[in-house]
Amino acid sequence: MKIALLGAGHIGQTIARNLAASGDYVLTVYDRSPEALSALSTLSSGATAPRAHIATRLLEGDDHTRIVSALAGHDAVINALPYFLATTVAHAAREARCHYFDLTEDVAATRAIKALAMEADTAFMPQCGLAPGFIGIVAHHLAQSFETLYDVKMRVGALPAFPTNSLKYNLTWSVDGLINEYCHACEAIRDGQTIEVLPLEGLEHFSLDGTEYEAFNTSGGLGTLCETLAGRARTLDYKSVRYPGHNALMRVLLEELRLKDDQETLKAILRRSVPSTMQDVVLVFVTVSGLRGGSFVEEVFARKIFAERGDAPQSAIQITTAAGVCAAVDLFREGKLPRRGFIRQEQIALPDFLANRFGQAYQALRQVESIG
Repeated sequence: MKIALLGAGHIGQTIARNLAASGDYVLTVYDRSPEALSALSTLSSGATAPRAHIATRLLEGDDHTRIVSALAGHDAVINALPYFLATTVAHAAREARCHYFDLTEDVAATRAIKALAMEADTAFMPQCGLAPGFIGIVAHHLAQSFETLYDVKMRVGALPAFPTNSLKYNLTWSVDGLINEYCHACEAIRDGQTIEVLPLEGLEHFSLDGTEYEAFNTSGGLGTLCETLAGRARTLDYKSVRYPGHNALMRVLLEELRLKDDQETLKAILRRSVPSTMQDVVLVFVTVSGLRGGSFVEEVFARKIFAERGDAPQSAIQITTAAGVCAAVDLFREGKLPRRGFIRQEQIALPDFLANRFGQAYQALRQVESIG
């Protein structure tokens, strides 16, 4: 299967290495950075993956005409560019008659891609990462086992393993995506009705495996579940997990200092002042309650995924995000997903995902506790 991968950042690098090393994909990776592309040269030489097929090309991600030309002749495109380029690439994919996959958390972009997918001859599957992505697959799977569904709570955190600053946070993924989640309205279901709630609101505290956390509303993590579970769930929400104290300081920055209205300055501050880290941990925590066989039951799914050190270090957010989109593409290649139109994350069966060679990144050795 011929894949065009747009974006050779940290996540793009991992996607490329996963797919190329499998031997079932011929990849061309596009990015505007020669330095980012050169980091993939070891795969091209076959030194680390003898069966790998990969090429690299320079490309500006906001040039529609050049993107269409780049996608021509490929079976599918994986868009690992920033969220604000999602609709641009999706339009190009439709014009090039190329299946489309991405990692976006942006609600508006997903709605636009859904409209674009109507009556398309190819498949469009956005939101293939961790959250949205894997978290929705888990929540939907658990929800199916209840005759009457009450509450679905989805919690995800990409956290530094060793927090040292007042924010108790390090940059583990895109600053653009992070601020987007903190600044836009969030979908939820309350009392059976789909509503919008404010980001940073809904603060709660919980502990897992002996560690204290806080969680609060952020945008995009639900994917399309509000629509899928409409009329079934009494409550449905998604919250980002952080260490205690993070929410209060972000409120100071976004609200009291009004940097919500000057996001470019905020991004510059974070990039300059908050160090990135490869030593992170991803926390996935889903609880679903309802009636089963006449009894009130709650099911819990929890995972902690840690960074990998050694000869080829990978952060936990690289591992989990790349696993999401690689598994989606792999299941699509195997014929387990529709071949055209809009595909929701929850159309992937959780057992299929976890059994997949890429989805196994979420499996046994990384788990805290799991069910079915």
